[in-house]
Amino acid sequence: MRVIVMVKATKNSEAGALPTQELVSAMGQFNAELIKAGVMLAGDGLKPSKLGKRVRFTGTGGRKTIIDGPFAETKELVSGYWIWQVKSVDEAIAWVRRCPDPMPGEESEIEVRPLYEVADFAPGGDMAPGVKS
Repeated sequence: MRVIVMVKATKNSEAGALPTQELVSAMGQFNAELIKAGVMLAGDGLKPSKLGKRVRFTGTGGRKTIIDGPFAETKELVSGYWIWQVKSVDEAIAWVRRCPDPMPGEESEIEVRPLYEVADFAPGGDMAPGVKS
């Protein structure tokens, strides 16, 4: 199964504070372990939301509204991600437990969520818990 592992943003990451060289090195070593184990498929850091934009769809009439960053509620933003190939969410959690603290000196979170696979949309596939196609 594939999962997305999201590093949640903090005040410092939203301010554009770059990680220390020690953290860059520690994350580089962690990423090398993930690659060697065949777990890491992709991963990147995201620049602060002040450099981003959102497109809001109204749901009727096809109207779209462009919203410039920065976006409120830092705790709801993502500052980086990985895509991992693992056997289970539990395996992904085991890897996250080995991860260096991504935001030293600040409270932070890493969220793990399974990605849909093509098979989930096939007849009889499990699109969501309790929902069958």
